[in-house]
Amino acid sequence: MSRKSIVTAIDVGTTKIATIIAEQENNGGVRVVGVGITPSYGMHKGLVVNINDAKGAIRDSIRKAEQSCNVKVESAYVGVTGRHVTSTNNKGVVAITNNDRLVRTDDLRRVMNTAQSIKVPQDRKLLHVIPRTYAVDGQVGVKNPVGMHGFRLDVETHIITAAANSVQNLVKCIRGIGVDIDDMVLEPLASSEAVLTEDERHAGVAIADIGGGTTDICVFKDGSIYHTAILPVAGYQLTRDVAIGLGLPFEVAEEMKRRYGSVMSVYDNKMAAAPPVSEDGHGISYQDLCDILHARVEEILRLVLLELPSSDYESVIPAGLVLTGGSSNISGIETMGCEILKLPVRVGCPLHITGITDSLRDPAYATGVGLLLWGSKHPGRASEYNGGFWTRRLRSMANRLAVMFTGK
Repeated sequence: MSRKSIVTAIDVGTTKIATIIAEQENNGGVRVVGVGITPSYGMHKGLVVNINDAKGAIRDSIRKAEQSCNVKVESAYVGVTGRHVTSTNNKGVVAITNNDRLVRTDDLRRVMNTAQSIKVPQDRKLLHVIPRTYAVDGQVGVKNPVGMHGFRLDVETHIITAAANSVQNLVKCIRGIGVDIDDMVLEPLASSEAVLTEDERHAGVAIADIGGGTTDICVFKDGSIYHTAILPVAGYQLTRDVAIGLGLPFEVAEEMKRRYGSVMSVYDNKMAAAPPVSEDGHGISYQDLCDILHARVEEILRLVLLELPSSDYESVIPAGLVLTGGSSNISGIETMGCEILKLPVRVGCPLHITGITDSLRDPAYATGVGLLLWGSKHPGRASEYNGGFWTRRLRSMANRLAVMFTGK
């Protein structure tokens, strides 16, 4: 297959590393050809806390994906998350100076440069500047003004920044194993590519990606992104509460959460009592397990509500809330969400993919699949993260020689 047709995604999560290799299709979709999923080390709440451990885990995931399809990973789209991510909406305006007063691509570039001319501190990194909507001579709601006649062009953008040191630590892990970076993409933005429909985006919808270390939130309105936020609570807190509350080792609590966990009370199901459950020699009350998970998931959902840009969330997200991420697999979470929000709530699984997809039809892989879809639609900014061409080639050769001689 052609090198240009290959796109790779690396989802560096708190609990798992997922490397997905795919071939781009003519219809804009992707066909998955290789998958490598391994446990995550050296990460906490979406941040690198041990570079060597993180590099080793990422390397293992990439190797596993490469071996499954006999394709060498040279570059990848990488997800970014963490409480350090912030966002704002900003506007820009320029005059149309062409003699014929027609809006051209250069005018779009100029107005975008104006919109992103906000003061970004040295310790912050500009991740995304996404155009939400344009206006030509006061005519609002324009999605593509190229070719329109006018004297003034306005744009409203959604600007996302991240802590520069957090981004650089992740870049160092990826580049340190001989893989270039096509682009760094905010994880909930990627997840939305995989699980949202166009109708939901236009009506107004929120997505909450409940992963292992963070809950990533995006709000879409009128077909474009409107608000983003990151919560430092997610699946890890669920497991920790179960472990502490029931006196279990963390690994046993995690397995019990996955196998038996539900946020629906036993008594709500009109059962007088539920039999105890056991795992690895540890027995617990099923009711106690459900009660703990119910309390923590309710807290997460209410925190999501507080992060929405308006208290009148029913008018902002009439299409409701889409839950995704590994922790959204817990039984009963849709029903609980509907009771709290009084709006539609569903669990979103990755869409628009073909090929080796059996293991990917799960909310846990929404970010990885979304990174592939993002990469197939948006050109990367490789030079921004990897330096010049010869710098990248020399570093790649040096890293591969190191692998040959050390086996690491």
